[in-house]
Amino acid sequence: MTRAAAPARTGLFGGTFNPIHLAHLRAAEDVAEALGLDRVVFVPSATPPHKKPAPGETMAPAALRVAWVHLAVCGNPRFAVDDLEVVRGGLSYTVETLRIYRERLAPEAPVFLIGQDAMQEIGSWKEPEALLELAHFAVMTRPPLPPLPLAEVIPPALAAAFDFEANGQLARHRTAGTLVRRVRITPLDVSASDLRARLRSGRSVRYLIPDAVRDAVLESAVYAGSHAQRGVPK
Repeated sequence: MTRAAAPARTGLFGGTFNPIHLAHLRAAEDVAEALGLDRVVFVPSATPPHKKPAPGETMAPAALRVAWVHLAVCGNPRFAVDDLEVVRGGLSYTVETLRIYRERLAPEAPVFLIGQDAMQEIGSWKEPEALLELAHFAVMTRPPLPPLPLAEVIPPALAAAFDFEANGQLARHRTAGTLVRRVRITPLDVSASDLRARLRSGRSVRYLIPDAVRDAVLESAVYAGSHAQRGVPK
């Protein structure tokens, strides 16, 4: 009898990716390596309910952001892109995406990649209790924030459902069996907001985003300000 292959271990990396940059890619690589994931699926959001553009800021159209993520990950066989949130439209609620992937991967649960700062705010997300039951969570520290014990990262109302290891790096959900794990990533202090500011002022973003993405972003002129010149290498 031939033994069936075990389900692939899948990570999900959601976000606006406005635009995607090298810190996103390095973080996904670090988590995949640390947790032995077979693949990491990048899931660009359509309309994020928690991120409203500040005055003068720009959210690139979803179709462009999806295309840029494809360009960014195409050279890594472990990376993939799923535009299900963009196709679904409306507000992009993570819990809806996790329910879809939990069904696709059953009996395995996906691993959701999340920054420490976002994890501290997860209590304000839609159906936070369900989120932590549907998936494992890989909590990443984003520079310049210091890593905190998970008991200080998971909001208190949600932390009550977990047992924490003494080292503060692992927590297990008592009923769902899902895990929240601290994963150390390469500390690259690159942010999309800084990239957008650079692009608005016509400064270089070379070596901060993949070359193919940089070329596509410049060609789109989505973030170009009054000082940026379209078509000039940056």
